[in-house]
Parts: sequence; C-alpha cells; structure tokens
Amino acid sequence: MPFQVVNPIFSTYVVIAIVLLAVLFSIRKRTTTSLLPVSLSQELKGFAILAIIFGHIGYFLVLNHEFLFPLSALAGVGVDLFLFLSGFGLAVSQSKKLLSPLNFYRRHFLKLYTPLWIVLSFVFLLDIWLLQKAYTVDSILHSLLGFFPSADLFTDVNSPLWYFTFILFFYLLFPLVFKPNRPLLSALVLFGLAKGITLLQLPLLTNIQHLYVVHLLAFPIGIALGGFYTKYQQKRERLEQKITYMPISARIVLMTLIAGVFAYFAYFSGIGTPQQELISLFTALLILLFFILKNFEVRILYLFGIFSYALYLIHWPFLSRYEFFYAQTPAWIATVLNISILLGLSWLLHRILKVFFPGRA
Repeated sequence: MPFQVVNPIFSTYVVIAIVLLAVLFSIRKRTTTSLLPVSLSQELKGFAILAIIFGHIGYFLVLNHEFLFPLSALAGVGVDLFLFLSGFGLAVSQSKKLLSPLNFYRRHFLKLYTPLWIVLSFVFLLDIWLLQKAYTVDSILHSLLGFFPSADLFTDVNSPLWYFTFILFFYLLFPLVFKPNRPLLSALVLFGLAKGITLLQLPLLTNIQHLYVVHLLAFPIGIALGGFYTKYQQKRERLEQKITYMPISARIVLMTLIAGVFAYFAYFSGIGTPQQELISLFTALLILLFFILKNFEVRILYLFGIFSYALYLIHWPFLSRYEFFYAQTPAWIATVLNISILLGLSWLLHRILKVFFPGRA
C-alpha cells in the first residue's frame, strides 16, 4: 500500500541535489563525434528509466504527490524515449543488415523474453511463498507469453509490463513493414496499423488502450529518423561536423534554451489532458536534442542505461511488495536505498543473462 512521507518537498530537494551531484561527478569528455552513438543511446535510456522509477514512486508508492515532483511527472517522457530509441535502433540495424522476419524474431525475441521469464518466475514463486497470493493458470500463461491486458498497480503481477505488450506489437510488425530505402513510408504504415488497432476498440484492450494511445507516435518517429540516419550518411556527417565545431557560446545558449523549455513542460506536463501525448513526445525530443548537443558523457546515466531493461522488469515488483524504507526513514534516504538495491538486483539479473547471451547481456 502507498506510504505517507514526512517533509516531501524537503526530501525532493535533497534527491534532486543528489542526482545533480551524481551527474556532475560522473561527467567525462565525449569520445565520439557521432550524432547518436550507442553510448549516448545508453545515457538516454538511463534518463528514461530513472524518470519512470521516480514517476512510480512519486505518484503511486507514496501518498504525497508533491514528493519528487517534477521528476515524477516525466514517466511518460521516459516511455516515449524508450519507444523512440527502440524504433531508431531497429531501423539503423535493419538498414545496415536486413534480416528476414524469422531471423529478426530469433535475434530479438529471446533477448526480450528471457529476462521477462526469469523475473516473472521469481515474482510468481515469491508471491505464492511469502505473500500467499494465488494466480490462475491462464494469468500465468498470459504473462509468460507477454500479454498484459491491464496495468493495475497493486493487483497485477507487474503493472508496468503493459509496455511489454505494446513494444511486442511493434516488434512483431517491424520486420514485415520496414523498408530501408523508404523509412518514412515504413513509419507511416506502422503508425497507421497501430492507430487502426486502437480505433477497433478491442475488448481485450479495454483496460489498457488509454496508455497505448498516449504513446503511439514515438516508435514510428524513431523508425523514420533511424532510417534517415543511415540512408543520408553524407548529410549526417556534415551535421555532425557542424555540431562538433559549434562555438561553445552558441552551444551554451542552445542548451540553456532547450533546458528552459524542457523545465517548463516538465512542470506543466499535461498529465490527464488531451495534450499529454504531444507534450510528452515534444519533451522527449527536447531531451534527445539536448543530449546530442552536449560535448560530454554522463557515466552515471550510462550505467543506468546498461541496466535499464532489468530495472524496468524488477523495480515495481520490488517497490510494491517488499519496500519498507519509506515507513522507517526520511523519504530521500529511502529513495537512495531503494534505487541502490534495484541497481544491485539488476546487476544480478545481468550476470544471470550472460549465461544465455555471453558477451551481449
């Protein structure tokens, strides 16, 4: 059940200060001039998973919604970043080496499902053993297949897994519709199919469709930009040169302007309004542009990015069932302790995964 915290605003300031210090002490000189290298993608994933965790803590784990605000208002932005980066990465990969649908599924689905099965197995066993919580055979089978038709925070096995079903839909369709020489058309077709599914108002998606609708655009946009990134190599290299040799004064002005606009939309996030979809996506793209412009690396975000998928799978089962720090310690200490434990559990899952994917986990 949600916790009441004391001095939520003070604790929020302390958490923000700790985050800023961690960022400052982990800054390193950027080692590549690429527009969106793998290292930058990992940093963005790190930002995204922290935004999601803060959102789940601030809005659902504790009763004081002012705690962690406005960090907690960025969960939807984190989802859009993950969707964009997934679409972008798949488009770049397929443009460089086109895999058949069968080979695509073989390569990606095991990497999606294996961590899911490991985490779900532990969650089911611990729920039955420690919490005496029963599950039907149907619900267990649906979960293992990756179908999560609801996102109830305290009754579902792991409510954030609605996203797994959502991204699985895109992964199923991607190799069937993506054409490296026509990335924009591919993105439009995929968006049209996704939009069509939501317009059908399928009974199976009644409890979850509202979450899909808010995030329909991010993955197709990632596909389009990823395809252009590979297709127009010379133009991309010219842009990379311009950014690399941009005067420091111009870089600071641009980054400050972007940070200001981002701060505005982080505070006025539009959650629960018809504008939420566009505000969330626009804010995610602002973050992307900010990260592209910076000429340094943030290693702490890179670390969280490496473990982002594991953190996504683990964080809510742990926080919703076994977290007890918020009832015993100041909220900022509880937050630091919980994130440290989650990082440790994610590292452990990563080590287990290396048994299945040596060198790739």
